[in-house]
Amino acid sequence: MRFALYMAMLGTLSSGQVLAEGCDVVTRSSSEAVKPLQQHNCYSYSNTPAEAIAWSCSNESKQMLNSEKRRVERCPDGSVGSCIAPLTQETLANPDAAGRDEPATRPALPKDARIITYYYDTPSLGQARSDCERNNGVWQTH
Repeated sequence: MRFALYMAMLGTLSSGQVLAEGCDVVTRSSSEAVKPLQQHNCYSYSNTPAEAIAWSCSNESKQMLNSEKRRVERCPDGSVGSCIAPLTQETLANPDAAGRDEPATRPALPKDARIITYYYDTPSLGQARSDCERNNGVWQTH
């Protein structure tokens, strides 16, 4: 099943149909005691309305980790790993929530909507992979 999902997403990505924009994210801790899991990543959506990435990328977090987000034409090359996971309404507000169940009261996204996250500077690549797979994602080490 995962192989079929991965192959379908790989075909979609190579067709050039979906990745018009991405959101480049650099995370810094507000406290020395709190270390971010991901220090630099970039994500994009497939099979979603164009405005979805604009809303998500401008949605700032005010938690212990400060994230600087900026829209980019496409995510840069040079990632050390990537995750392709189902896109839910929760993921639109929090890209780290990929694959989690969404409440039935939220509007449905297309079944083939996906979030593709590229990891660049990640202190714990193993944890990123584990989170990806736990959330029904397909991991690829680059």
